[in-house]
Amino acid sequence: MSKWPEKGDLVVCTVKKVMDFGVFVHLDEYGDKEGLIHISEVASGWIKYIGDHVREGQKIVCKVLHVNIEKAHIDLSIKDVNDHKKREKIQSWKNEQKAKKWMGFVASSVQIDDTKVDGLCEKLFNGYGSMYSAFEEAAMYGPKILEDIGIEEDIAKKIQEIATENVKIPFVEISGIVNLTCPQPDGINFIKKALRVAVSKAEEDIEITASYVGAPRYRISVHTSDYKKAENALRNSAEAAINIIKKAEGAGSFHRHDV
Repeated sequence: MSKWPEKGDLVVCTVKKVMDFGVFVHLDEYGDKEGLIHISEVASGWIKYIGDHVREGQKIVCKVLHVNIEKAHIDLSIKDVNDHKKREKIQSWKNEQKAKKWMGFVASSVQIDDTKVDGLCEKLFNGYGSMYSAFEEAAMYGPKILEDIGIEEDIAKKIQEIATENVKIPFVEISGIVNLTCPQPDGINFIKKALRVAVSKAEEDIEITASYVGAPRYRISVHTSDYKKAENALRNSAEAAINIIKKAEGAGSFHRHDV
C-alpha cells in the first residue's frame, strides 16, 4: 500500500482528540499518519456538541477529502461515508489484520526476517489488491498462483497451508430444472444416462449433483466458489443432458427456476 492515501479513499481511523472545531484521528493503515475532520464534515446538519457524534478511542471510517504531502496534512470526512460503505471498509480492514497475523505465522515457520516479509506483503498486495485476497486465492487454487507472482516455492506452500487452515472459502450454490422426456421403450435409461452426463461436467472446483423432482422434472445443482462460474456450469450441464435426450428422439428444456 502507498505511504499516503489518495483523495476519495476510504480509510479506517482511530479518534485521538476531539476538539470544538474538529477531530484529530490516526489513520490505522498508514503508519504514523494523522488527519483532521473539520466539524462541518462530522455529520450533516448543525452540530451542537461534537462529542455527541465521536469519542476518543473510537474506530471510524472516513473519506479522504484532501492530501497535502508537503505539509503532512490530510483532510477527512465522516458524513460522506454511508453505512454500507462503512461496513464494507471495516470488514476489509479486519480481513487485512487477519492476513498480517497469518503472514507472521508464515515468517516464523520459514524463518524469514522483517525486510523479506515486507517484500512478500508488497508482492501479495500488488498481485491481488490485498493480502487477504492473496490468502483466499491460495486456499482455493494452491501455491502455484503465488509462485506465478514471484513467491518462492517453499514460502508459497507455507502460505497455502496457513490459508487452508484459516480462510473460510466463499461458496455459492445454485440450481435449475431440466424437463426430460424420451419416447423410447427404455426411455428411463436414456434419462439416467443424460443425468450422468450432466453430473460429469463437474470440474476440479465445481460440484454438480442431479436429483429427481417429479417426472419429467429433474434438479441440477452446482456448488462452487464463483457465481458466474456456477451459472455457466449449470447451463452447460443442462445442455449436455438435453442433447443426450434429443439424440434419443426425446425432448428436453431447461428452467433456471422451478416452474
